[in-house]
Amino acid sequence: MNVFDRNINIDALFRFSQISHSTQVHLKNVYSSLAVCMFVAAAGSYVHVVTRLLQGGILSVIGSLAMMFWLAMTPHNPETEKKRLGILAGFAFLTGVGLGPTLDFVIAVNPSIIMTAFLGTSVIFSCFTLSALYAKRRSYLFLGAFCSSYLFILFDQEVNGVVHHVVYFCPCQAHMYLGLIVMCGFVLFDTQLIIEKAENGDKDYVWHCVDLFLDFITIFRKLMIILAMNDKVRKLQKRYSILR
Repeated sequence: MNVFDRNINIDALFRFSQISHSTQVHLKNVYSSLAVCMFVAAAGSYVHVVTRLLQGGILSVIGSLAMMFWLAMTPHNPETEKKRLGILAGFAFLTGVGLGPTLDFVIAVNPSIIMTAFLGTSVIFSCFTLSALYAKRRSYLFLGAFCSSYLFILFDQEVNGVVHHVVYFCPCQAHMYLGLIVMCGFVLFDTQLIIEKAENGDKDYVWHCVDLFLDFITIFRKLMIILAMNDKVRKLQKRYSILR
């Protein structure tokens, strides 16, 4: 097989025949914006963990919610595109700052968990995204009702002291695993919902980016806490075995 044939096969691999060309262009804008949001959120987390100029907590949560509300209230058109992208960046930054308390807890347990959780989240998000893209259109939209019914129960709370409560109660550990599964379902649902909206003329890639960004951040937070809980349990077991 020559290089030309190999390139044709690669192009065919990432060709989605069930999705129109305009929607594929829209998805490129969505995922490009998502990548930028990741970098901005990482900067927000850096500000909390390293510089301590801003502290994650209730104010950062209120700020990120205010940014999201502002973005929702700003109409999508060419004149407001730059403004909405700026609001999106502010939302991502404050969301990153809001991750600070969770990161502080994880760093106290094992700093390497952060990179492991990020890589794990990237793999999970990529796999479920590709599953939604390659699957038959609207085949995963039924998950919306199922996942939404658990949304308020499994909604991730800010970790200002709550994480320490989570660590010592086993039922909450099962709660975190179930929450992770539900969020994977949301990746499937949101991805296909974005496709359907785009096919019907809704090309608001900035707001669609928010949906996927929240999915990624929530999976990342839950995975960090799960890995930290498991690492803490292993350390306690090891210490107990030594004492015996």
